[in-house]
Amino acid sequence: MPAHPHNALPYTICVSATIDAEVEQTILEGLNAYNDAITGYSDRQVLSVVVRDRDSQRVLGGAMGRTSLGLLFLDLFYLPAALRGLGLGSQILARFEEEGRRRGCASAVLYTISFQAPEFYERRGWRRFGDIACSPEGTSRVFMSKPL
Repeated sequence: MPAHPHNALPYTICVSATIDAEVEQTILEGLNAYNDAITGYSDRQVLSVVVRDRDSQRVLGGAMGRTSLGLLFLDLFYLPAALRGLGLGSQILARFEEEGRRRGCASAVLYTISFQAPEFYERRGWRRFGDIACSPEGTSRVFMSKPL
């Protein structure tokens, strides 16, 4: 089969500042099918631990992530200022880790930003395994893990 000149390929590559449902579904399903074929099993599952207002049941904050291939991923964690310092963050993180262990995860990973209190995680047994400088000057992404 003759090589196509680069501009003659029947494909276009598009850059976007949005991710629509078709893009997300195609990439996730394709990657998940590939991973399942290689590993021979599928254990991925999303996970959230949230704090709700008792009366309205409105979500006030919490943690989101996933479990996959025996790893617990903490992707996002947020509590509004009014709910910090009450022990809720520790309880959310403990519940998140507990569910990861229940699902058979041996380790957990996250990344945070240097101004987002990585010490909070360190006090709870998480250890830094990398830092990458980012903007603004003096800030870094902090990569952490914890055995479960």
